[in-house]
Amino acid sequence: MPATPPPGPLTPSATRALLESLGHEPRKRLGQNFLIDGNIVRKSIALAQVSSGDTVVEVGPGLGTLTAALLGVGADLWAVELDATLAAHLREKFADTPNFHLWEGDAVDFPRGSLTEGAHLENQFKVVANLPYAITSPWMDALMEGPLPSRLVLMMQKEAADRLAAQPGSKSYSAIAIFLQSAFRVEGRHAVSRVCFFPVPGVDSVLLVLARRPQPIRFSSESKRRIRDLFTQRRKQIGALVRGKPEAEAWLERARELGVAATDRPEVIPLAAWQCWEQP
Repeated sequence: MPATPPPGPLTPSATRALLESLGHEPRKRLGQNFLIDGNIVRKSIALAQVSSGDTVVEVGPGLGTLTAALLGVGADLWAVELDATLAAHLREKFADTPNFHLWEGDAVDFPRGSLTEGAHLENQFKVVANLPYAITSPWMDALMEGPLPSRLVLMMQKEAADRLAAQPGSKSYSAIAIFLQSAFRVEGRHAVSRVCFFPVPGVDSVLLVLARRPQPIRFSSESKRRIRDLFTQRRKQIGALVRGKPEAEAWLERARELGVAATDRPEVIPLAAWQCWEQP
């Protein structure tokens, strides 16, 4: 049975008071802007489609506002928090909650926290993450190396969301968009004003909703490296970029069948053409 619904997020003044009691100054480098809007908490849970008994990984729980709400609907929650002060606060706050599991460490190194085994890993677990801009791409890369969640709701800077959801021909289209969208479908996005956080960040944010594809395509580490290299010269013609690189030349021959021309630039080549990179 779900636990009793928790109280709403702390007000800015209450958040400030709690941080002072912890002797903690928000660290900009870690993207520590704490959610103070109850509507966004409820929206995050609704978009993630979390219900009682679901296994959920939370990245960056901070002061535990969204954490409490996830536990309140009965999630089996696996959180990963890098900041030692906040991790200690979370352990104390949820000490009597058996379905709360906390891993203190870097989410890039532990993208699923301490959730490392069990059949549900490949099929049922979900991710709710508050991602600092600096770790968005490396965390996503690390997550896609192992079992894939069925659904993700990611709080991130709008610029980062634009990169992940970018389409061919847009200025934000890049290798990470190819890798991500080959494994997940971008199901939606919800704008989040900067005033929903304390302290107020200098940018607006987005809740990006991703759903695992029925047959996700993964790229090997070597393929990722080669595709990223091509995007370092995204405005040059692809025929010139692959010349003298046997694996890339073979890919281009396959991609021609999907309408790619040697005069195309990497930034305009469609997702399906990049996906045939992994074909023999």
